[in-house]
Amino acid sequence: MSTGGILALGAVAGLTIFIGLPMGRMRGMSPAIRTLLNALAIGILTFLLWDVLSGAVDPVEQRLTAAHDHGASWAPFIGHAALFAAGLGVGLLTLVYYERLLPRRRPAASSGGGSSTGGASIGPGAAAVQEFAPSRLTHSPSARLALLIAVGIGLHNFAEGLAIGQSAAAGETSLALLLVIGFGLHNATEGFGIVAPMAADEQRPSWGFLALLGLIGGGPTFVGTVVGQSFTSDAVSVLFLSLAAGSILYVIVQLIGVALRAGHKEMLYWGMFLGIIAGFATDFIISAAGV
Repeated sequence: MSTGGILALGAVAGLTIFIGLPMGRMRGMSPAIRTLLNALAIGILTFLLWDVLSGAVDPVEQRLTAAHDHGASWAPFIGHAALFAAGLGVGLLTLVYYERLLPRRRPAASSGGGSSTGGASIGPGAAAVQEFAPSRLTHSPSARLALLIAVGIGLHNFAEGLAIGQSAAAGETSLALLLVIGFGLHNATEGFGIVAPMAADEQRPSWGFLALLGLIGGGPTFVGTVVGQSFTSDAVSVLFLSLAAGSILYVIVQLIGVALRAGHKEMLYWGMFLGIIAGFATDFIISAAGV
């Protein structure tokens, strides 16, 4: 497969994340439905947490087995285990302190029935010019949470891009295509998981902000494909997967707090269940490729 073809595969797998992003502009939903959508995101991210931890731990366990059962050096195991611990800690704890440093400004409340865009209601359909301008929405807690989700998913998708690039560069075209299909389906659900926290905001996120979230979450798939076709490194994979696991764990805790404050406990657990099932359903397609 040509270099252009490999890069196109990575781009396709990453761009599917944009499919779910427009749902962040849906309004008029009942509190119970908003809780359900938020819980779906929790379920999807819970699956991703299991997925990335499994991928990060596997190379570490391989080196532990080699050292324990086959008399290999313990240094590779210690090095990869240290990378895993460092990545998990950095991914989780830096977000805790980053959140404390963020300004606590909120969007100014609109008076009466007018909107914050000068009384002109911007609908969920065709984009208006002013919707691509920087928005005060980016200062809201839910928008910051969506941004953090996009960062965590982006780290995870970088590792997915590595798998696509490595398989394509090795001449395993059919495997690469199956990975693109599976990861593409994954990313479509992840797009919804990114914007779910903003469903309760009165102000719709701008199309420009949604595009930014898509680039942060889906763009690393393409970057990982570029890197993956050049060289193979378990250490790089462990580092990025553990970073993703830490950041996703932080976001899950935040989303659960939001859901518990909103009430509707039954919707919370139904949404989590359905989100986890959706994650495994798309993962089965990747398993069909034998990875």
